[in-house]
Amino acid sequence: MSPPSCEGIGKEDSRALRIRGLHAGYARHPVLADIDLDLERGEWLALLGPNGTGKTTLLHCIGGILAPTAGRIWIGGRSLREDPRGAKRVLGFGCAPERLPGLLTGRQCLEIYAAAKGLAQIGAEVLALMDAFALAPLLDRFVDSYSSGTRQKLAVLLSLLGDPALVVLDEAFNGLDPASALVLKQHLRARVSGGACAVLLATHSLDLVERYSDRAALLLEGRIARQWDREALEALRASPEGLEAALAAASAGAGNS
Repeated sequence: MSPPSCEGIGKEDSRALRIRGLHAGYARHPVLADIDLDLERGEWLALLGPNGTGKTTLLHCIGGILAPTAGRIWIGGRSLREDPRGAKRVLGFGCAPERLPGLLTGRQCLEIYAAAKGLAQIGAEVLALMDAFALAPLLDRFVDSYSSGTRQKLAVLLSLLGDPALVVLDEAFNGLDPASALVLKQHLRARVSGGACAVLLATHSLDLVERYSDRAALLLEGRIARQWDREALEALRASPEGLEAALAAASAGAGNS
């Protein structure tokens, strides 16, 4: 039986992500406070907010890069605190392109990441996306010779290995050419719509949010100030003002509260 602090969450839980009471920061500098968030498979959540508000810090907590000072995180029903290996096996975390190991080739990166997830081979969907990215001819070159866009493509491919329940990406479309960006949007949308995973994407692109996301959350000063569900986003898509006006109003309201 799960301990009471787990709130009954087990491996059978269908949620790709659950966060309760999360606080995090660096040294004496608090960044996140009281973050509660749920994400189901079959949902694409866009995480919005100005620079410095804590988006990357939140993603790093989910990825196990930064330990929270309080609160709990479950990925695919697995506690990141009590079962970190199990949680990370069902997580696809897109690392920052500049953090990829420059002295390895792209192929070596793929092989090492696949081995870490216990995969005997790279899945057909990832191989198809690699071909669509035109990355295959570059796999035997060292990563430090890659352009920023090529590194971004490799980071995305690594995050999708092993059919993760949750895919976490931070500004994953930065540096991508328009054709590759469209391919990635369609690929992620197909995965999400098929119920294979959930996507959590930190982004400043409102067009991407309005066209592809199912939900959106606005992070301001380390707290989730506002969330929009499917119905709310659909209403914004149909309104003349759209999401930009809604974000401005939410930001102004948070500043006055």
